[in-house]
This record gives sequence, structure tokens and C-alpha cells, in this order.
Amino acid sequence: IFAFLAAMCLILAVGNSIWEYNTGYYFQVYLPWAEDVHSAPFSGFLMFWSYVIILNTVVPISLYVSVEIIRLGNSFYIEWDRKMYFPLNDTPAQARTTTLNEELGQIKYIFSDKTGTLTQNIMVFNKCSIDGKSYGVIYDSEGHRVEATESTQKVDFSYNPLSDSKFSFYDASLVESVKRDDPPTHKFFRLLSLCHTVMPEEKEEGTLAYQAQSPDEGALVTAARNFGFVFRARTPETITVVEMGETVVYKLLAILDFDNVRKRMSVIVRSPEGELTLYCKGADTIVYDLLHPSCEPLKEKTTEHLEEFAGEGLRTLVVAYKDLDEATFEGWQQRHHEASTTLVAREEKLARLYEEIEADLMLLGATAIEDKLQDGVPQTIETLGKAEIKIWVLTGDKQETAVNIGYSCNMLCDDMEDIFFIQAHSAEEVRQELRKARKKMKPDTFVDNDGTDTQIQKPGKSQTLPEEQPNGEYGLVISGHSLAYALEGNLQRELVRTACLCKSVLCCRVTPLQKAQVVELVKKYKKAVTLAIGDGANDVSMIRAAHIGIGISGQEGMQAVLSSDFAFAQFRYLQRLLLVHGRWSYIRMCKFLAYFFYKNFAFTLVHFWYGFFSGFSAQTVYDEWFITLYNLVYTALPVLGMSLFDQDVDDRWSLQFPQLYTPGQQNLYFNKLEFVKCMLYSVYSSLVLFFVPCGTLRDSVRSDGKALADYQSFALMAQTCLLIVVSVQMALDTAYWTAVNQLFVWGSLAMYFAITFTMYSDGTYLIFTASFPFIGTARNTLNQPNVWLAVFLCVTLCVLPVVGFRFVKTQLRPTVSDKVLSRVRELEKRPPVPLPKRRLRRSISRRSGYAFSHQHGFGALITSGRNMRPKSPFGIAGSFSPNSAKHKD
Repeated sequence: IFAFLAAMCLILAVGNSIWEYNTGYYFQVYLPWAEDVHSAPFSGFLMFWSYVIILNTVVPISLYVSVEIIRLGNSFYIEWDRKMYFPLNDTPAQARTTTLNEELGQIKYIFSDKTGTLTQNIMVFNKCSIDGKSYGVIYDSEGHRVEATESTQKVDFSYNPLSDSKFSFYDASLVESVKRDDPPTHKFFRLLSLCHTVMPEEKEEGTLAYQAQSPDEGALVTAARNFGFVFRARTPETITVVEMGETVVYKLLAILDFDNVRKRMSVIVRSPEGELTLYCKGADTIVYDLLHPSCEPLKEKTTEHLEEFAGEGLRTLVVAYKDLDEATFEGWQQRHHEASTTLVAREEKLARLYEEIEADLMLLGATAIEDKLQDGVPQTIETLGKAEIKIWVLTGDKQETAVNIGYSCNMLCDDMEDIFFIQAHSAEEVRQELRKARKKMKPDTFVDNDGTDTQIQKPGKSQTLPEEQPNGEYGLVISGHSLAYALEGNLQRELVRTACLCKSVLCCRVTPLQKAQVVELVKKYKKAVTLAIGDGANDVSMIRAAHIGIGISGQEGMQAVLSSDFAFAQFRYLQRLLLVHGRWSYIRMCKFLAYFFYKNFAFTLVHFWYGFFSGFSAQTVYDEWFITLYNLVYTALPVLGMSLFDQDVDDRWSLQFPQLYTPGQQNLYFNKLEFVKCMLYSVYSSLVLFFVPCGTLRDSVRSDGKALADYQSFALMAQTCLLIVVSVQMALDTAYWTAVNQLFVWGSLAMYFAITFTMYSDGTYLIFTASFPFIGTARNTLNQPNVWLAVFLCVTLCVLPVVGFRFVKTQLRPTVSDKVLSRVRELEKRPPVPLPKRRLRRSISRRSGYAFSHQHGFGALITSGRNMRPKSPFGIAGSFSPNSAKHKD
């Protein structure tokens, strides 16, 4: 734009020099040069800067203010949207920034966490395996397996006064096992009541509440509580548990804390009888390697149960224990104390000691926790997929659990051509698997069968990879260790090219750092707008890495929300944020920019053409008051009205036809080509707006025989034609008329005529003679029929090419958006028949699944005692019984 301005000023300045040299030099008797001007070139130099001032309106100085007003208004729409309000916890949608609204309409890749984002993150103890026997499956009277419903009879926990009334379980055989004092069952729930970092809270006597680091731990401790092993209190040195009505205080000797490398946690406790026991829970792949060889038969049976649990999308853990002898533990405890106080390689030394004491564990069983999908997740993902948005789920879950959730939420389906599993354990194997998958999806990416790649990066070239289209729909599942290799420098492009060909991507067992690396990788190699959505602290790095971050205000605190650009309570609101608000914001901003540049260029270029007929003297075409009020009053409100209220279709059709979202991903509505078109149209309009009034007034006379061809009449006619043309153009671009739009567009025109007749009146001239010299021009010019005929001709010549081009283009080369809009107009005449919901068939193998938190455990905080009350109400053993009178209703 600045170059365009400089070019226009240079042309006019050169023209002034030539005119002054050939004509003005000999015309000084009538138009003398200024005192300091002694040559034509110097006059041209001064005119260059004069035209810079006159033509500066081509530079959109007020654009920034208008853009910020539009963004602010669209942000309010998001916050005011009742359909994005979650009444259960009184959470409305939040627009925490006002600068990214239009980018919501251009999203190509979504990176999502699973737990708490796609799922509810409200964990429920669903099933378990104890000593080779599975519990939690429900059978009817005929022995057939059934699903739990509201009418299914729940297990009666009335025998336990300290049970949680909200807890539900349907397999009575597990309660019977507990009541008959089955040793493995008691040891299983004893482990769950001891091996954790949960903090208890008792606001009223007998009323317990647990504060857990993760919902998983809270669910396991609550399950143990209901089955008769109630975690009641803790101090830095003790854990108090009510076991089947008897209070038992265990001495806490060590907490072997959890982290994302160990993927397990253990505690070492001493019972009142003096027995030393290590209790451990963790991922099956980790704990299985620590088991004693004698556990092999039980391990096989437990693995079968884990496969069944994971096939149902449940989150699983394996639990084990180990009895310790006094001498061995004392030696280990001494070395543990030395390692924990050292300043050199502390973490490595502790890790080696943990592995030493956790060897030869005895398997107890496994737990299965249900984390249900949020309402509307499958429908939302399916709708976003139709909008050509590719969804990548980055989760800490085990691969099998992630795959099952992928099927449940419509990310993966049997209709796909293939689903590729990348599970290699070396960089070369990962490369081969990625290339094999890409060769199947797009065979022409290789020259021939030897696997030579057709796209080899050349030095100095851009790193951005072009968009490629696969020969079908595919899914990709990549494990954590394979992803670690793929994120290395020489495999990054291979990963991006293969994964971006897939409709859905699942990355399993990823750390928070890897989540951010994946997002950065796509940003680096793809020219696309990315969005990351999560609900926990482990998603913050991913949210910050993406162009747009969405925080879910769920069960894991507010860290994700505080780091996000937008926030709401449920994943399903994402489709409305993108397909409705994002798309509207993008279209409104594109229309605003196109119209803003058009009206300013058309306004300014009339000055340019007038320079050739005014001796390049820097004389303005319009009245100085019109120049002042043009952007401030006459055209400000109409463009703001369109940019704040316009809708090509309403929200219902936006969601029903997600294909309308695709033009934004390709940035079709305002780009360099559209800007050039806007400039060319502005040049054409300015020619019409200058020459039609000029030709109309040339040698013309009024009805009374007086001449019309004067500067003031021409200025008034030119500015009137300009304002009516840009207002009609605004009306053509407005797809959704409201009372506000009507008021702004036609009200601005009415204001123009009211101000013009007032300023050009005799009274105003008499009061402010020097400021309003156009006395009588309005009433003497605008009462002539030929003037209004010229105005009509200007409007016709300016608008007709646009209307004709749009019509021909829609008929001969309609875009996807044109086809959908045509379909919408047809359906608006008659309500569409609701489509039947599609049910997905699932035919996948059932395997174990495990999800873990990426935060470090709270073991050190608990043993330090910094978060403890001075005195625990249950610091002694044997003094409390849940069957006592004060705990009965």
C-alpha cells in the first residue's frame, strides 16, 4: 500500500513538473508560483509531499481501531452464547483474548487431550480382577451378561456406615468375598487404601471427603472405602485405616513416588503386628517386569481380564505387594536416606534404589476405572471431520485404550480404508513403517518401487510441505517410543507427511513435552492454523504451542483455562465455537477488509484522476468537510454494522453443513488475489466516479439556463455518487439484514444529505463564512434531473459488473460454498427431514489399557508434613469402630 501511494504521488509530482515547465511557467501572471518556488522540478518536489497528504487515505490508518471494535464485539457473542453455557457448574464460555476470533474460522488441525477433554474425567470404579477372578460383570437371572441401567439393582453397602452413598457397584459377589474374609480380596482393598497420596477431610464426624491428586486415585480409595477398608486419616509417619470396622494405624516408612518414567508408585508400611509390606500399583507393562516368576500363571489370567477391561475402554492398573524382612529393609532404608540427602545425581540414585526394593513383587490383581465420554463428543468429532478438520489426540493412555476411545468417539471407524499402527523400536524401523503407510495412502509420492521419495528438500527452500490428498480415509496410531524416534530431526518430515494424510491420528503414551513438540512440528511444516484443547496442567505446554489454545474447565483445576485463549466446560461446544462463531468472525472480517479497502481506494483514486485535469496542483476533489466526515461518520457505522451482525447462514445451517467451513481453511475470502481484485475494482469505480460526473456537468446547464459546470457542483456530485455507490455496494455484500444494519446504512445516507444541506445553506455561510464556502451548491445542483440520472448511471456502472461476475461465476464455476448455500436456500423453504443417526460397527481386538498422570506425585510433600494439620484425630489404634452408636443413623 505504501508503495502504491508513493507511485501515485511520484506520477503526479512528475506530471506537475512537466505541466509547470510547459504551461505554468508562462501562466504566472494569472497563477504565480509561490515565493520559494523558482523552478518546475522544485515545484514537482513540493507537490509530491502535498499529494502524500491528500492521498494518505489510501493507507488505512483507522483500520486498526475498527478491527479491534469488531473483534471485541465477536468476543462478546461467544461469551453471550447460551448454547455454550454449561448449567451444571454454571460455566459460560470465555473469550480470554480478542485477537484470534477470525482464526477460529481457519482451523485445519486440532490437537486434543483425551482424559477430561473427550471424557468426563469423573472416574468410577467399574471392575477388578483379584487373584485370577474377575468382578464387576452383571448377569441376569438366566445367566446372560447385561449392561447396567438405572433399574439394575445396586450392591447394598449398608453394612458399612462409612460408605459413600454416591458409589455404585452391581456385582454382589465381590461384597460376599469381602464379608467371608477372603485373604486376597482383603489384601487387594488394603493395598488400595494404603498405596496413594490422597488427603482425607472430615468436616463433620463420620462424613469423609477425599482430596486426590488425580481422579483415578480418588476412585480407587473410594472403592476401598465402600468395601470396608476406609482410609480415615494420615500424618507424615502414619496412615489410619478402618478395616471392617476396626481402626488400624500403619506406620508409613517410605513413599516411592510416581513420575512419568516409573509409571508406578509404592509405599512401605509397618502393620501394628510389626509386619513390613511394600504395596505397589502401576502400568501393567511396568509392574509385570517386576513380578516374581511364581506369578506367571496368575499373570496370564490377569492379562486376559485386562484385555477385556481395555476392550471396554476402561483405564487399568495392576497392583502387587511384597513382604519385606527387617534386615533387608534396614540396609535399604539407610541407603535411601543417603541418596535422598545427596546433592549429586539424587534422582538417578533414588531410581536405582526404588527398582531394587520393588523387585520380585507378588501379583494381587488389577483395577478397571471407567471414564465416560462427555455428552456429544462422537457427534462433535464427526461434524468437525466433515469440515475437513483433522483431529489428533495426544494422550498418556496405553495404545489399546486410546484405540477403543477412538472408536467410541468416531475418530476411528470401520469405514476407513486402513488404520496404521506405528510401534517400531528403532529409528530405521519407524521410518520404514511411516513410508510404508504413506506409500499405501499416496503411491505417487515415490518415483518407483525402490521407495525413492519424490519430494526431497532442497537447500534454502521453504520448509513448508504442500498439501497432499490421500486415496481414501485412513487413521494412524503411533506409540510413545515410536513417536520419540519420529520427533528426531531426520524423521520429522516423514512423520508430518504421513500423519497429515490421515483423517485421524492417535499418539499414545506421550509426555507433556512431546505434546508440545508434535504441535510445533505441524506448525513448522504445514501452512495451517492449529488449535490445541485440554483440561489439565499437563496440557498447558500443548495449549501454548498451538496458534489457538482452548481450556476445558473440568476436574483438574484451572491451569489449562488460565493458559488458554478461549475456555468452556464441554468438548461439544468446540463445534459451535469453530463452525458458527469462528466462521462468522472470519467471513465478517474478510468482508470488512475488502469493503474498507474498496471504499478508501475509490475515494482516494478520484483525487488521482482529478490531478490530470487540475494541472497537478494538489487540489482536492471533495469539500474539505466531506473529506473529514467520510471515514468518521458517513461510512464508519455501515461497515461496523455488517462486520458485527452479518451471517451468510444462521447457526443451524452452519452446523448442518460443515462443508461451509472449508473456504476459511484455504483463506479464500481475503488473500493476495482478492486484494488485487479489490484494487482493480476500486480503480474501475474511481474512473466511473470521476468521469461520469465530469462528463455530465461539462457544458451542461440548469433548467433555468444557468451553467452547472463549476468546481463546487462537480465536487458535490462526485462525493454524492461516491457515497451512494459504496452504500449500495455495502447493501449487496450484506447477507443478513437487521434493524441495526438498516439504520446504519440508510441512516448514514440520510445523515449525509442532512449535513450537506445544512452546511451548504445560507445561514451556515453567514455565520461561518470562511469555513463553509459551498453556499447554495446543494439546492442548486441536487434539484437537477440530469444530476440524479448521472448518479443512477454511476451506481449501475459500478455495481453491474460485480453482480454479473458473481452470477456467472456461481453458474459456471460454483465453489463448494456456493453449492451448499444454494442447497440451504432450497431447504429454508421447507424444513429438512432429520437424518437418522449412524451407528458404528466395532470390530477390533480387546487389549489392556492404562492412563497415567504426567505430574510428579505428592509423596515428598506428604512425608514432609507441610500440608498436615498439627494433630490427627485418629492418631491411635483400636479406638474407633464404624458400628458404634455415634455412626449409626
